[in-house]
Amino acid sequence: MRLTEAQLAVLEAASATDDRPIDDLAAEIDEKPETVTRAAFELADEGLLTVSEADRVSVTITDEGREYVESDLPEIRLHRAALDAGADEDPRSMGEIIGRAGLEGPAVDIALSNYARKGYGTIESGEITAAPDVDPAEDPELLALEAIDAATADREGSVQPPESVDDDVLESLERRGLVDRTESTVRSVTLSEEGVTALMEGIETAETVDRLTPELLTSGDWRDVEFAEYNVEADAETATGGRKHILRQTADRVKDVLVGMGFREMEGPHADSEFWINDCLFMPQDHPARTHWDQFALDLPPMEQIPPGLLERVERAHREGWGEDGDGYHSPWTEDVARAIDLRGHTTSLSMRHLSGFALGDLEPPQRFFSVEKVYRNDTLDPTHLLEFFQIEGWVMAEDLSVRDLMGTFEEFYRQFGITDVQFKPHYNPYTEPSFELFGRHPETNELIEIGNSGMFREEVLGPLGVECDVMAWGLALERLLMLMYGFDDIRDVHGTLCDLELLRETEVVR
Repeated sequence: MRLTEAQLAVLEAASATDDRPIDDLAAEIDEKPETVTRAAFELADEGLLTVSEADRVSVTITDEGREYVESDLPEIRLHRAALDAGADEDPRSMGEIIGRAGLEGPAVDIALSNYARKGYGTIESGEITAAPDVDPAEDPELLALEAIDAATADREGSVQPPESVDDDVLESLERRGLVDRTESTVRSVTLSEEGVTALMEGIETAETVDRLTPELLTSGDWRDVEFAEYNVEADAETATGGRKHILRQTADRVKDVLVGMGFREMEGPHADSEFWINDCLFMPQDHPARTHWDQFALDLPPMEQIPPGLLERVERAHREGWGEDGDGYHSPWTEDVARAIDLRGHTTSLSMRHLSGFALGDLEPPQRFFSVEKVYRNDTLDPTHLLEFFQIEGWVMAEDLSVRDLMGTFEEFYRQFGITDVQFKPHYNPYTEPSFELFGRHPETNELIEIGNSGMFREEVLGPLGVECDVMAWGLALERLLMLMYGFDDIRDVHGTLCDLELLRETEVVR
């Protein structure tokens, strides 16, 4: 019997009593794993070896995970600081506890998103409580991290998960980016009886070549060499290239739908003055939603480019009201607050810029505008709330508009996405009257979830802007539209530090 050098080396390294992984054989005979794999299958075809396959999961702790092993998980640090501050007896300020815990940057969001989930306490209205009976030392994720870290202490690279690590906990650590988990197919070989016999009888080796050359033909050596076979079933390396995020895909589809309905797109700054964000919307300057608990103030010079006449009219609406029956708020109002810079909490600031004529000049009805842009709010993280998210802003300027026009617009818009069960609930907004919230039914849980807010702009909003006809407007949540389309029950699966990368790679938005 004649075999190639690689085949003979594999045959001699194989065992008749034990399964030997191909990677171990490759290291022993100093060959590439793919070369040994090809040789093993060729020997199996000759009946000299048997090749078996098994799935194996291996994990590698990330730098962030190793950091938490040394300094504790952010939510544990937050719980410890809350206990030290007495939050087990009375609620404490969230800002105070975060400062005590020494949390900064992304660690703050990570701590807040996992604190209540693990039962360490509650976070509500900017205050934290601490559960006194919870023992962070028994945190399953921390214990799993420590076990994986210990398993990798004496070796580099990945290891099989320790038996003490639960599959659900391992999946959670992977979502948080604290471990990298890989699934692979492990092939092992065992020497067959025919293989043992062949080795005892002796085997000749032959040179292996992968192509026929002019030299082999002219010399006649082609008669004495073995030609390598191409294995078309051999595993190929998986390549995952970049692709557009599913939220961006959905945003593009939303834009297509709205353009098809006759709308034009608006653009504007993410950081804007409180004048455009709130004052133009007839929101009093002492409104709770305008505190630092709900929006992000920036340490920037005040905005100067605000039309003086418009500024005066908006101030008058706040102080005195607008129209014959207007009364205003009779609450504090200062120009300094109006010119202060914040991250926009809604894209209605763009609507104010356009309706006032500041963005594109005076507009004559009818007009339709929209935007699909990010907004920023200091919300508590949960399955339906994030600190930054996409808002679908839209408005229509025309004569004699009614709520029926607004409701019909929503029904037509959501029908384009296969959503026909849209429900409406009366609501209060400082800037629209009448107002109502929109709800859609989740395809998996069958629950009604809020998907937007809308209404007819009040006279106190339109009058100072110089608009003399009706304007209906809305703000819809792009992430929640995605939940209704694909059945996601937690927007953190597609957005943020806990997102599911495989889900993002596999899901495609049909346009």
